[in-house]
Amino acid sequence: MVFSDLFFIFVFLPVFLLCYLSAWLVDKKWQGSPERPSTAVRNAVLVVFSLIFYAWGEPVYVFLMLGSVVVNYLAGRIIDNQENHRRAALVMGITLNLLILGTFKYAGFFAQTLCDAGLAVPVPQISLPIGISFYTFQSISYLVDVYRREAPVQRRFVNLLLYISMFPQLIAGPIVRYEIVALEINNRRVTPYDFVEGSYRFLIGLGKKVILANQLSEISDQFLANNLDGLSTTGAWVGIAAFTLQIFFDFSGYSDMAIGLGRCMGFHFAENFTHPYCCRTITEFWRRWHISLGSFFRDYVYIPMGGNRRHQALNIFVVWFLTGMWHGASWNFIIWGVYFGVIVTLEKYTLLRVKRYIPSLLLHVYSMLLVIIGWGIFYFDDFGKMTRFFQIGFGQTAIFHDFTVESALTDNFWLWVVAILFCLPVYDAVSRLYHRLFRRNTALKKNVALLTRLSVSVVLLLLSVALLVGATNNAFIYTRF
Repeated sequence: MVFSDLFFIFVFLPVFLLCYLSAWLVDKKWQGSPERPSTAVRNAVLVVFSLIFYAWGEPVYVFLMLGSVVVNYLAGRIIDNQENHRRAALVMGITLNLLILGTFKYAGFFAQTLCDAGLAVPVPQISLPIGISFYTFQSISYLVDVYRREAPVQRRFVNLLLYISMFPQLIAGPIVRYEIVALEINNRRVTPYDFVEGSYRFLIGLGKKVILANQLSEISDQFLANNLDGLSTTGAWVGIAAFTLQIFFDFSGYSDMAIGLGRCMGFHFAENFTHPYCCRTITEFWRRWHISLGSFFRDYVYIPMGGNRRHQALNIFVVWFLTGMWHGASWNFIIWGVYFGVIVTLEKYTLLRVKRYIPSLLLHVYSMLLVIIGWGIFYFDDFGKMTRFFQIGFGQTAIFHDFTVESALTDNFWLWVVAILFCLPVYDAVSRLYHRLFRRNTALKKNVALLTRLSVSVVLLLLSVALLVGATNNAFIYTRF
């Protein structure tokens, strides 16, 4: 089950909200009881629906996730209670988490690599549990934050299960740090404003996914998904440009929906994207893209290894190698991670020191060219296809331009315009203009804001539902990781 699914929108979500509202009423009635947290019933409802949500597609792997929660619960309690064994419990907990992730995500890849090297090693065929990378990193976040005493240990098993299995961010992030939501697990409140803001944010994300990402995926698949023999040079660039926009709206759309759903329940997840395609350097791009993953590696890998203080180049290389590995068990992801790691390292010693002397437009063109090339590496998990794609893209083909490119551009002209426009900070600009126009009339300002949001919400919902009826290409890209 995914958020951009008619069953989720019109069945699962309404039933969940009805049960959650009933649970809130019960919690409110019991709020004066000192031995019962003020969110106990709501947490129980959220756990049950989260497990149903996850089991909908992979019922067997629910038990894997439950086992992971048990391991982290016990490790967390030992870290908190046993002063002499805190470090051992931390190391053991992290090791078990990584072993689970490594077994299900990388065992087949490493075995196949050994086979390709000439060793007769059996290659296990293990299907990848959805969201395992996300909930494994959240488990590690919990253990480290408890070890550092940056967040309290979770003494109720069901509450830790809630943190790790919470369905808004379970299968495709963002990676929610334990310290950010630790207090809200047992103590949160939802105002009407929170619910309205959360619902609006959810519909924004739904529109990004269904209206933009799904349509752009048809263009990228047209040029990249099939045999590349007939692909022209301009077709290669149009295809990867479409994928560049698709992956942004797909992943940021999911993050918007997750943040919105969390807000409706009283959780405040951190932002995961801040207009990454407005960057002027690759370093800046990665401060704006998948922020939760970047901050995770920064705080739990880069800084503990020495950060900027010692062996900086090595630390950057390790982080980016792991970033590539995290995205998938395939050589193209490792190459993709190392590619950006090399660029980020070079920028630290060159471009970042002189960028104030270089025109912003030139820096933006430089950054976007490297980003688009990076998405070309990311897209192809077949090394032969990747190589052929770049050969075509840089002119090693008999076909430079063809009619299909013109058709893809002209037939989808408004899709391209809207997609590019909404990569920019349009909302910020409109918001500033709105506050300037209505700064002297507070009542009118509120009414215009309400009417605008209501209109946008209705349009997004109607368009999304219309496009989802009969849709065949609706999966989120990051559910693969």
